[in-house]
Amino acid sequence: MGDNMEQETKYQEELSGLLKNRLEKMEFLKSKGINPFAYSYKKNADSTYLLEKYKSLEQGQESEEEYNIAGRIILKRGHGKAIFAHLQDGEGKIQIYVKFDNVGAEKFEIFEKIDIGDFIGARGKIFKTKTGEITLKVQDFTFLTKSLYPLPEKWHGLQDIELRYRHRYVDLIVNPDVKNLFKLRSKMISHFRKYLEEKGFLEVETPILHVLQGGAAAKPFKTYHNALNMPLFLRIAPELYLKRLIVGGFEKVFELGRVFRNEGMSVKHNPEYTMIEIYQAYADYEDIMKLTEDLISDSVKTVFGKLKIKYKDFELDFTPPWKRIKLADALKDFAGIDISQPLEMLRKLAIERGVDEANSLGEGKLINELYDRFVEPHLIQPTFIIDYPIETSPLAKKKRDDPKLVERFELIVAGMELANAFSELNDPIDQRKRFEKQMELKKAGDEEAESLDEDYLRALEYGMPPTGGLGIGIDRLIMLLTDSHSIRDVLLFPHMRPIDSKKQF
Repeated sequence: MGDNMEQETKYQEELSGLLKNRLEKMEFLKSKGINPFAYSYKKNADSTYLLEKYKSLEQGQESEEEYNIAGRIILKRGHGKAIFAHLQDGEGKIQIYVKFDNVGAEKFEIFEKIDIGDFIGARGKIFKTKTGEITLKVQDFTFLTKSLYPLPEKWHGLQDIELRYRHRYVDLIVNPDVKNLFKLRSKMISHFRKYLEEKGFLEVETPILHVLQGGAAAKPFKTYHNALNMPLFLRIAPELYLKRLIVGGFEKVFELGRVFRNEGMSVKHNPEYTMIEIYQAYADYEDIMKLTEDLISDSVKTVFGKLKIKYKDFELDFTPPWKRIKLADALKDFAGIDISQPLEMLRKLAIERGVDEANSLGEGKLINELYDRFVEPHLIQPTFIIDYPIETSPLAKKKRDDPKLVERFELIVAGMELANAFSELNDPIDQRKRFEKQMELKKAGDEEAESLDEDYLRALEYGMPPTGGLGIGIDRLIMLLTDSHSIRDVLLFPHMRPIDSKKQF
């Protein structure tokens, strides 16, 4: 304990000295008439472009063109009247060479005082060093931003992953792989949009503030609208609004956005996350299974250039078609559980298997609990689990040949649910009965039960064509495709418990 306090005191003293030194350098810049926080800079090239264009440049040759580049200084080493530095921009990094004879005494003195983390704009021609490194020979530079806080040293040796999440801006500066991950995420989302739009889907936006809790089985976040003097919920799903649009005459719609669930946090769960929901008129869950396969496999192939992706110790193969297993068959195959047996016997079996709350669960929720525990973790390759108990799916159509089940599937990959889809229930009479059953569960204390939405029922009474619907969790999908351990790795700013503001790098 004493050693830790002594180290912390020493660290704070060193940090205080560094901060003071940087403030003094800022004042030095001002004394030279330089604004340490410039307004703009006109750049005409980035590091990646220059490295690619001049990769075949011979030693001793120099580009005919001059270039203006800009970025953050992340490495600097001096050799008398010459200084080499690495400048990092939005695409990568490139070496720059600052020589006393080229920039003059005053500018060279300023460059000598530049700290790691400062931003500059530099103008010059490209040449190749004796060691073969593509380099910008600086003819002039402009100071752009003074960095007052030092970047962490030996970043890759740090073990405090939470600090990387809390200070993502620093993580992005010093970890190029992290920045690349979020570029891949953006490309996946962009391709999802492109694919759906080419198939005739329309992207729409629906409310995030809901009057009623609905669209999924989850606990909501509550808020309050002062002007209207009424409680509201942050949406747990956009489903019911999107199906209203199908009623209104749109035949193919999708929405990509944030949803909010007031539940636990884990490597697979964050209280707000990104989901895409897709609805297609005149389709059922078989059609939506095909759409899911095609959408994901095409996006993976386009963005990653392959369909086989490494995740942990597995090689995931997204080549369609994907395996399909009925939920009842999966429980038999993986757990030896026959869900057709009487409920009391099923409860007894569940308790023997460690499901202590079995007696308080209805048949549908009990089956789901058994499936979650004993089947889902074993499903590694992309697999559709189909045909769920009706009790767990109040918004899905009954299965044509078995009214105890509904036409629903979940896509499971690497033991995680990535997607959930139905043949959407469009019978307003049946839907009302299901909502009423949900209200009974809510009164009994089930915080995840659906609300009875009269306006949605009215919409169904006007008539909704046969419809298939799908929801895909974007964050989990990106987790798998980038071999990330936690959902927090693929969220730029994951939710974290507040800590002492003094704790820094």
